[in-house]
Amino acid sequence: MIKFYYHPSPNPLKVALFLEEAGMQYELMPVDTRKGEQHSPAFLKINPNAKTPAIVDTEGDVTVFDSNAILLYLAEKSGQFLPANTPAARGEMLSWLMFVATGIGPYSGQAVHFKHFAPEPKEYAVNRYTFEAERHYGILDAHLAKRHYMLGDTYTLVDMAVWGWTRAVPFILGPDAMGKMPNLKRHFDEINARPAAQRAEALKAKFTFKTEMDEDARKQMFPQNARLAK
Repeated sequence: MIKFYYHPSPNPLKVALFLEEAGMQYELMPVDTRKGEQHSPAFLKINPNAKTPAIVDTEGDVTVFDSNAILLYLAEKSGQFLPANTPAARGEMLSWLMFVATGIGPYSGQAVHFKHFAPEPKEYAVNRYTFEAERHYGILDAHLAKRHYMLGDTYTLVDMAVWGWTRAVPFILGPDAMGKMPNLKRHFDEINARPAAQRAEALKAKFTFKTEMDEDARKQMFPQNARLAK
């Protein structure tokens, strides 16, 4: 059984999609980040970085955190949604999986932070991070112009990693951004129509998560701001 520590945001949704696609048994463990539950001692034992998602595989008592590490672990455990077992195919898989981990995710997250939550002045930061986020999504769009899925003709864990963030592009870059990336939009629309994606999206309705970004939520989400008060 997989204990899946979850919040309805892009990185956990990638893992939710994989679990649903693979038909793996899991127990949903909600973590309300705007209430600060990610900072609890119990959760920090699972992920010392205080981020969702994380999993505990009770078969073998294995703990994995970071969404892309979890995708790779689950794919190797289940033997599903992996490319061909060749050095070239594995190299391509790891390259694009880490591209999402080190580029798409961080730049998207920083773009959202500075556009929607940071105090003024922020023009420089918004310009930098939205530029880099748009550049990274543009690389995906150009790549998908030459192939159906990220690794060719086969749907894999890399497509799930991309889907998790692509669904947030309107919030990250603006409502018209997807229209400028037709190949990425085609990729997203196809995955989004899959029954497993519909089930993954529906998970957020199973629990009531805090949605208000009030002062307490800001303290929990952006603890670095406490240093400014000093």
